[in-house]
Amino acid sequence: MAESESGTGSEKIIVSGDGKKIFLLYPHSVIREEMLDTLLINGFETYTLFDDKRAVKIFERFPGSIAFINIDEGLPEYEWETYIKSLMKDPKTMDTMIGIMSYNQDKALMEKYLMDIAVHCGYIQLKLGLQQSKPIILNALHATEARGRRKFIRAFCHNDTSATMNFKSEKGIIKGQLLDISSAGIAVRCPGFPDLPANSLLRQVQFKLHGSILMADLVLMGKRKEDPNTLIMLFVPAAMKPEQKMIVYRFIKYTLQKYIDSMVI
Repeated sequence: MAESESGTGSEKIIVSGDGKKIFLLYPHSVIREEMLDTLLINGFETYTLFDDKRAVKIFERFPGSIAFINIDEGLPEYEWETYIKSLMKDPKTMDTMIGIMSYNQDKALMEKYLMDIAVHCGYIQLKLGLQQSKPIILNALHATEARGRRKFIRAFCHNDTSATMNFKSEKGIIKGQLLDISSAGIAVRCPGFPDLPANSLLRQVQFKLHGSILMADLVLMGKRKEDPNTLIMLFVPAAMKPEQKMIVYRFIKYTLQKYIDSMVI
């Protein structure tokens, strides 16, 4: 599976597959947390933005991204119309695929964005509530093939001191620094790790992920050739409860958002 890497210096992310970045510009509070969790769980690499001018620079940096814009906030609606038309006309941002989110049920407004301006990802009414909105948004993203061939999202955290692992072995407590993490597993730098064969089951490994504690079983897949202190491990899905999985997803969400927030534009 192809991989792409973004970022410079100590902050960077890595995402598996050829999926698109998805940006929610001025997202409604009702979708800000739970909807982001849902999108991440479904393999969509999603970020939030709260500055329309900075958003333009982000879209220029990541051509081909998807942007769902909340036209109820940030700017008056007539300015949003100008803003969106400009994005669709400017050669630097015209590849951005745009969708509208709004509580406004005015049919003329919907027709303007869908028929006259012809936004790519539809006009999503949020009047029905979050549960009814989820499948609409997911269907819109599936239609644009936003996930690509990606099966999971993997984020680098090698310089994040809040992302660590402890493992109790015959040699005592072994500590490691997470290098990257996905819902499937981790890469961890762990000097002094015991010489165990591949496919060894490690029970009740403790993780500290940005203030959250996670206990999970993992399967040791092996070591990286370029660094024998770096181990590849996979989570045991059947042994993880939903709340445990959510700790992992939310740490990935935190790591990705931290990257986009710290980006110098």
